[in-house]
Amino acid sequence: MKYYLAPLEGITTYIYRNAYHSIFHPMDKYFTPFIVPRMKKGMNHREKNDILPEHNEGLYVVPQLLTNRAEDFIKTAHALEDYGYREINLNLGCPSGTVAAKGRGAGFLAHPRELNQFLEEIFTALTLDISIKTRIGVEDAEEFEILLKIFNQYPLKELIIHPRVQKDYYKNKPNFPVFEKAWKQSKNPICYNGNLFSREDCQKIQQNMPNLPAVMLGRGVIANPHLPGECLEIEKERDSSETLHLQKRKKEALQSFHGQVLEGYREILSGERNVLFKMKEIWSYMIHSFSNYESYKKKIQKSETLQNYEAVVRSLFREQDVVAPSLKTM
Repeated sequence: MKYYLAPLEGITTYIYRNAYHSIFHPMDKYFTPFIVPRMKKGMNHREKNDILPEHNEGLYVVPQLLTNRAEDFIKTAHALEDYGYREINLNLGCPSGTVAAKGRGAGFLAHPRELNQFLEEIFTALTLDISIKTRIGVEDAEEFEILLKIFNQYPLKELIIHPRVQKDYYKNKPNFPVFEKAWKQSKNPICYNGNLFSREDCQKIQQNMPNLPAVMLGRGVIANPHLPGECLEIEKERDSSETLHLQKRKKEALQSFHGQVLEGYREILSGERNVLFKMKEIWSYMIHSFSNYESYKKKIQKSETLQNYEAVVRSLFREQDVVAPSLKTM
């Protein structure tokens, strides 16, 4: 089974991806936070920086586009192709209310006729690989029956399914029956995404669908970057002494990862506040990998200078243990 890094806006930037790839078990694919195509202006500076080949050396990166306009998708895909990309991902999964209200992301799923026309246009115009990350509908999972028939008409590189509807956001449980039905009926390769927070979660997916080619990890791996290694049982304790040794290695890896990400943002961002904002976003997830984290979480969020922030982080690494994050804490 292959493992992919989900796109999380503001977090899984090239700074984050490179640090992750150099320290933890490498992902088979890294999906960029979505790019919003602009017909006249093209990609902005931040988006270009994120997809530049020299910022992603040695990584299999898939740019993700968020649009419901075929001409915008096609123009941006051609620009990405000029940078050397051979696969582009269409975002039909973003549940944000402001995005959905404009008929983009998961909101596009409410318009199957227009979606079908959109796909017809981009597959006619483009020769590069196109994958889709989707939810199973807007309000009702029954919507996915029609959507899957549309997806089956096109030669997708793969169909990444988050089995929630847009209205769920990240609440309620993923709809496994709908995903399993899609897995059996899809004419395209399928990837699962949603609520994978532990080795047990990954094992359950593998047991239920032993031939599933790939899973995409999002919040679970941001909270616990060791998760792919744990799922593959590369990082597995055998006895009490091995457990202590593994916990020490995990903490050292997290510390190195944090230092690399922090230094990366210091180099490209101006002003401490911008760097702190980025680091606080990551810690909103990663803090759950530590014991007794509540007071440290508050201090990190209240830090107004890098000096204070780094002092809190040093205390956290020194005083607390690395633990398995719980779904209930995120």
